[in-house]
Amino acid sequence: MTNALFTDLLQCLGPLGIFLLIGVFLRAKIKIFQQTFIPASVIGGFLLLLLGPQVMNVLPIPADWFSIYSLLPGILIVPIVASVPLGLRLNSKQSSGGQNSEIFKNILPLIGIGLGTSMAQFFVGYGTHAAFGNSNLYDVFGIELAIGFVGGHGTAGTLGNMLQELNLPYWKTSQGVAITTATFGIVGGILIGIALINWAARHGQTALLKKPADIAEPIRVGFEKDISKQSSIGRETMQSSSIDTLAFHAALIFMACLLSYLFLSWAKALKIPVLGSISVWAYGMIIMFAIWGLMCKLKIDYMVDSKIKSKISGAFTDFAVIAAIASLPLKAVAAYIVPILVMVVLGFIVTTGILFFFCKRFLKGYWFEQMIGTLGMATGVFLTGVLLLRICDPELESPALANYSLSYTVTSIIYFAMLNLFIVLPIAHGALVTMMVALGITIAALLFATITSRISFGKEFKGN
Repeated sequence: MTNALFTDLLQCLGPLGIFLLIGVFLRAKIKIFQQTFIPASVIGGFLLLLLGPQVMNVLPIPADWFSIYSLLPGILIVPIVASVPLGLRLNSKQSSGGQNSEIFKNILPLIGIGLGTSMAQFFVGYGTHAAFGNSNLYDVFGIELAIGFVGGHGTAGTLGNMLQELNLPYWKTSQGVAITTATFGIVGGILIGIALINWAARHGQTALLKKPADIAEPIRVGFEKDISKQSSIGRETMQSSSIDTLAFHAALIFMACLLSYLFLSWAKALKIPVLGSISVWAYGMIIMFAIWGLMCKLKIDYMVDSKIKSKISGAFTDFAVIAAIASLPLKAVAAYIVPILVMVVLGFIVTTGILFFFCKRFLKGYWFEQMIGTLGMATGVFLTGVLLLRICDPELESPALANYSLSYTVTSIIYFAMLNLFIVLPIAHGALVTMMVALGITIAALLFATITSRISFGKEFKGN
């Protein structure tokens, strides 16, 4: 380790910061970016890719920096995933009112529907692989649909990290394909979501919105000009005379990362079966559960604010996304463009179909609002779901956000826990077997949604 090495690292982060800011400016000025709600990190990333050595090669940036960018998502995904359990609270404050307590009964069915949808994307992805079996696809082609749709751009780094740890030569290509499906997902999901909101408003399916609503300017442009309306990022749980609140939360996250690396190296050194092959980010999540559980046991959980934690992981995600897109291997991804397009189109059809049918039939009260939030999550990221929900429920008067947030948290934990399965299976047994396993889990999750709905609302409930 030398001073020059750290200086180079700091310098190579500079273009990422510059193009993030350019992305913010372009989002605020160009209508198409506002209408599709493309994040600044995605805009800046594609612009950096276009101007970089792979395409126009007009930037005075060393090509080696783009190699660093390709590695950055796999590194940053460790603190991003490790931070998930920190501040996690699964107890929703239920209202004593009869209607609200009924609505909270939607949580378990919504977890089943959300999990079933994400597993169905693995089914579609590997089903596409099986259909194109003679096209020289690499072993795990197909996993990128669920990685890109449910996981979003940031989770593509998880895939790259896992494949790289397995010494698979196509990790960059697979990460690039995941970035591609994530881009299709976030744009297509928002467009489909807005179309569904307009349809639902005209046909009386929305509980609060009676006509298609105009989207507030701050949501479109990406910032709030009125200082009095700007939200707080969270509670200042620590006094700066001791430690900055952001530094305290970051310290907890970095501690979990260090422990996860140490635990993984220990498992490998002792050659412990299974434990030595688990990804470092998975250990990070497990260790953070232990840290957070200990803090709750010691009754010092007041030191942690989940909003502060989310802002730290969100900052890591923005840099992971722009780095992944800027280093996207265009030629390698272009070789798979036909199966990618088929996979994406089928993914939209299956995702929208499952959510619409099961939410309408098995959720009681604000079914559309909960469905549209889950659609945003299932094709983009959590905030995409919040965005779509805000369009049909501008003041967040419904309990849909609480239900959606809780179901998303549980679903994402299960999703990450099962991710390794969908890498190991196709390598060992092929795409067809993996497709059938995904189908089985999908059916089981949707049966769970059906059964819990019947238990919560009774057999007489016939849907909305």
